[in-house]
Amino acid sequence: MLIAVSAFVPTAEDEPGEDSADVGFARDMAVHHQQAVEMSFIVRDRTDDEEVRLLAYDIINTQANQRGMMLGWLENWGASKSTNTPMVWMPGHEGGGHGGGGPMPGMATDEELDALREAEGRDAEVQYLELMTVHHRGGVDMAAAAVAQADTDEITRLAAGMVEAQESEISLMADMLEERGA
Repeated sequence: MLIAVSAFVPTAEDEPGEDSADVGFARDMAVHHQQAVEMSFIVRDRTDDEEVRLLAYDIINTQANQRGMMLGWLENWGASKSTNTPMVWMPGHEGGGHGGGGPMPGMATDEELDALREAEGRDAEVQYLELMTVHHRGGVDMAAAAVAQADTDEITRLAAGMVEAQESEISLMADMLEERGA
């Protein structure tokens, strides 16, 4: 018996456009994830606490992998990987909703990153956990907006998983901060 199998081959009409929520989210979240990876590498070298280091390793591995997927999708979609107007895809964001842009929610400032680089031990742990909590809250807001707006299954699934995972990590970090008296 012969079974016919047809493969879906995407066409240019199936690919999200430059101004779509899918492309905007992939592009902006790739930048957002890069900073989380950077902060995690910093704290890894500033503390000997195994619990914090394990969290940092998990964030490094998960978010670097997700960043690679998003950049790959942008490549496959023929979309640019960078923009001068981040966050225009996210309605309700400062200037967002296809009218402006603005800073990504949850991003640490250069001064905060410099302070993390200078901190050691418990101080580095607390600064990292506080910065990453704010960072994750911003990421959850972005991912929830992407779930609501995305047209591709790739972005919808990835963003939904990000919401769940980062909310769980926010809870874990709250417990870790409490353990450190912060």
